[in-house]
Amino acid sequence: MSLQLTMIGRVSDGMPLAASVQNEETNMNEFQGQAKVLFRKIKPTSPPEGSLETKNNMIFHYIIRSGVCYLVLCEQNFTKRTAFSYLEDLHSEFFVQYGAKIDVVTRPYAFIEFDSYIQKSKRSYSDARNARAGQLERVSAELQDVQKIMIGNIDDVLQRGMALDELANQSNALNSMSSKYRKQAGTLNQTSTYVKIAAVGGCGFFLFFILRFLIGF
Repeated sequence: MSLQLTMIGRVSDGMPLAASVQNEETNMNEFQGQAKVLFRKIKPTSPPEGSLETKNNMIFHYIIRSGVCYLVLCEQNFTKRTAFSYLEDLHSEFFVQYGAKIDVVTRPYAFIEFDSYIQKSKRSYSDARNARAGQLERVSAELQDVQKIMIGNIDDVLQRGMALDELANQSNALNSMSSKYRKQAGTLNQTSTYVKIAAVGGCGFFLFFILRFLIGF
């Protein structure tokens, strides 16, 4: 199953509200610890969605909606668009069920019973042949551009203490540099084309001049 650990936490204090582990044969203790630390580091000013690479070819995807962070651990070959569609689905249902209680609960995992819906949604989104997953993915594709999602490394946040805001700024800077590079490359290619055309034209004019001189001679 490509969708693994799922956790839902309150942004204001990082308290976990619900959680689910898909594969019991995989040791998720380390990833759960990383997720809890990440919840404590997320602030209201943090980017509303992002991806953080971790070890063993795994990656965290998260979204922040209405003061709640929805986080899922996936295999890196699992499509981002589907992962973010899955998180948006969890948000829609979680807010309907518990929206009025989110800010007042005082104990961790107060909504652990939400795991039943998480498992149902996981099965739906993990099955590539499932029509419902495909429909939700297409809807999500119209609402968000996953290419603009912040991408960072979990170690930068957990070990180096880097803020998500800083990672987002770096990600945006890299995107800007990449865009600038593509424009410069396009300009250089265009200039090179003009030079080639000018060279061919010059050679043609030179040959025409020589032929005309010889014929006239």
